[in-house]
Amino acid sequence: MTAPSALAGRLAARVAGSHPLASTYVIDHLAEEMVDATARASTMVTEATRLHAPAAAEVNIVDRAQWVQRNLAAFSHMLEPAERRIAERLEATGAIGSATAALARQVVSAETGLLLGFLSRRVLGQYELVLPTGDRGDSVAYVGVNLIDLERRNHFRPSEFRLWVALHEMAHRAQFVGVDWMASHFLSLVEKLVSQAVPEPGRLARVVREVIDARADDRPLIDERGLLGLLASPEQRETLDRVQALMSLLEGHGHVVMDRIGAGLLRGHARMSRVLKARRSDPRTQFLFRLTGLEMKMRQYEMGEAFILEVERRAGWEALDAAWSSPDALPTLEEIADPPRWLSRVA
Repeated sequence: MTAPSALAGRLAARVAGSHPLASTYVIDHLAEEMVDATARASTMVTEATRLHAPAAAEVNIVDRAQWVQRNLAAFSHMLEPAERRIAERLEATGAIGSATAALARQVVSAETGLLLGFLSRRVLGQYELVLPTGDRGDSVAYVGVNLIDLERRNHFRPSEFRLWVALHEMAHRAQFVGVDWMASHFLSLVEKLVSQAVPEPGRLARVVREVIDARADDRPLIDERGLLGLLASPEQRETLDRVQALMSLLEGHGHVVMDRIGAGLLRGHARMSRVLKARRSDPRTQFLFRLTGLEMKMRQYEMGEAFILEVERRAGWEALDAAWSSPDALPTLEEIADPPRWLSRVA
């Protein structure tokens, strides 16, 4: 692990903290149950979506620190080429010295560590499209202590809650495995976004100008895309919008599938759904979400769910199959907000 990554890992571990249930027999029992719950959820999702995912996903029960390390490792593989290009360009132009560049990397690592540490206390499950090795994956990681802590604090039935969480992750797996081009398309967008992260001449002046314009128009200085959106170039913002549109579709579709299966199967579904929606909209975390751009992800659930339900209301559930036909058929961000516009284009 490089020095910046080590710094991020140390800070994340400090923020993540420990949990008294970690490394106990309770986690071992959870591991056995989540393998079964994930297999059951995969079958149910296939029947509901008609997106066929082969065999069963690999299931990993991790603690908070392990979840952080898995994500840090995946990030480093994805970001390393861009970091190298940026460093080469800065050295060639003499824009900044090596000491300044090293300091900048330390700052970014510290911010990454703090953010991952915070998220590690909240995340329940994550379908892992990219493994820590950098290879394309097909596994799901559940943060065991978070699952158990949430179900105990809210007195959920463990078997129901665990199956319900597994449904959401298996819905994402069906999207990425059952649609043969989806994983490559998503990773190409991420690669494009990263490759556009090169020093932009006049960026500081542009950002200052946009901040002044936002104040004059009484708009928020930082929108739901966070600091990344504020500092992004016009090309990056266009790619960001494409990523947001895709994630809104996937999150909305996954949430509807999860809720629909759960409503017909789980007695405690309605209360579990209310608790998780309230958890996402906790006002204590809203400032952090806006600053980091995570507000964009929170809105993806709402925007995507509204899009899915409106398309179904107007044209039936089968109409959504058009979205899985090709990358060109994916809804744009404008179409997510205006489902009839998407239906007219792909009809």
